[in-house]
Amino acid sequence: MGYTLNFAAVWRNFDFLLSGLALSLGLAVISILIGAAIGLVVAFALTSRSRFARVPARVYVTVIRNLPILVLVLFAFFALPQVGLRLDKMKSFVLVLSLYSGAYLAEVFRAGLLSIPRGLTEAGLAIGLTGMQIRSSIIAPLMLRNVLPSLSSTIISLFKDTSLAAAIAVPELTFAARKINVESFRVIETWMVTSALYVATCFLIAALMRFVERRLALPR
Repeated sequence: MGYTLNFAAVWRNFDFLLSGLALSLGLAVISILIGAAIGLVVAFALTSRSRFARVPARVYVTVIRNLPILVLVLFAFFALPQVGLRLDKMKSFVLVLSLYSGAYLAEVFRAGLLSIPRGLTEAGLAIGLTGMQIRSSIIAPLMLRNVLPSLSSTIISLFKDTSLAAAIAVPELTFAARKINVESFRVIETWMVTSALYVATCFLIAALMRFVERRLALPR
């Protein structure tokens, strides 16, 4: 018996998919911004001469990077309330994705920091800049420029990870697709359209990051 494609049910609920996509992007943007701040601090700690800074940073990165994000999501939503830390599903997912992205971005930023010549720090000290001024005005901007190619792939990967929020009923894109699928039984059509939305969004994110990379590229 042949299967006839019928997208009518999907198109009727397309606004629900777009709403889910908007929420996915919102979760990704907020989490990546928080994660970038965490990652930058941890990256400086990883490259610090102080063992008291390096060791906790290394433990954080190692533990988070070796745990599946779904385990972290379920732990934050179901286990933390048992010890008195109650967060709603949105906040718990943002917390997890921020910590998760922070661990991965820390390694990206660490590689960028190691690529900066030490002479720049010495030059900053020679003109009277403090360590904080050197990091914020010289090291961080150059590091961000160097890591943009790696940063774009990490951002795309983290956007796709927002699909795991469906496990705790956050109404993002994958959750919306599952709801349409259950109500309409149009399995192939629903996931074809959902996949197209993910691909198109990732393509746009990649194009935006390439544009930023070209604008920030050093003239030759």
